[in-house]
Amino acid sequence: MNELVVETKNLNFSYSKNKNDIQDLELKVPKGSIYGFLGPNGSGKSTSIRLILGLLKKNSGTVALFGELFNEQSRLNVLNKVGALIENPSLYEHLNAIDNLKISANYRQNISSNRIQEVLETVNLTKAKNKKIKEYSLGMKQRLGLAISLLSNPELIILDEPTNGLDPKGIIEMRTLIKDLNKKFGTTIFISSHLLSEIEKTCTHVGIIRNGKMLYQDTVASLKDSKGTNIKVEIEVDNPNEGVSVLKNLKMENISLLDDLLQIEVKNKNEITDVIDVLRTEGIHIYQVTIKNNLEELFLSLTEN
Repeated sequence: MNELVVETKNLNFSYSKNKNDIQDLELKVPKGSIYGFLGPNGSGKSTSIRLILGLLKKNSGTVALFGELFNEQSRLNVLNKVGALIENPSLYEHLNAIDNLKISANYRQNISSNRIQEVLETVNLTKAKNKKIKEYSLGMKQRLGLAISLLSNPELIILDEPTNGLDPKGIIEMRTLIKDLNKKFGTTIFISSHLLSEIEKTCTHVGIIRNGKMLYQDTVASLKDSKGTNIKVEIEVDNPNEGVSVLKNLKMENISLLDDLLQIEVKNKNEITDVIDVLRTEGIHIYQVTIKNNLEELFLSLTEN
């Protein structure tokens, strides 16, 4: 069994007496994983993170980090191994990256100037290290926030919606950084997000939460497999109605037309080639073939009432 870096048991929390915001939450984050904590906005992701870090007082249950129960006695020792970026980083806009990192280093123990240079290089901000933060893009600010969380060389990094508000370039940069940190240094990374596509592209493990309850927890690969083996495909053609007739003559099942797009299900990708060949033989022009994200449908089925 994999060693768990984060484990919660029967974790409960309420902001008010009328609602249980976190209900019997059981998180299991394996060492060396990139764990995606996935759920709609308002599902309890940020609250769970605050409970893990001791920023909120739980009503009941336990939180263990690195196999050690998290409490007043173990708090400082445990948090020395954790880096966190919660929402937007708090930065001194009138200062540059070096000065921001120096200020943050003062709150930690034994952070050398060499380490400051190392984290700047890790997040690809070396060339912008002397630029004032007010001149940074949002993506650069997020990367500097990540650099701050890396100062103490943590074994676990917790990121709350790290791609929120970023443009496509910034999202790709953050995704690459996260995967590099995990691969090069073996850092366990816990990411909360409401974006299924990012979790799928970045993470090895996933936990899906709704209304404070854990609905699913396993590897991303297992999540994909749980949806079944059929592949859903959309095909854009010049004559959709004729395309439906041709495919029905093949005695294919689950054929439909949606917004003038052919919708079919096949058992494997080789069947997609066969379908395309038949349509072309019948003189139907194909403009686009798209494999649908079956994982998205499963996520929606789990998280929607």
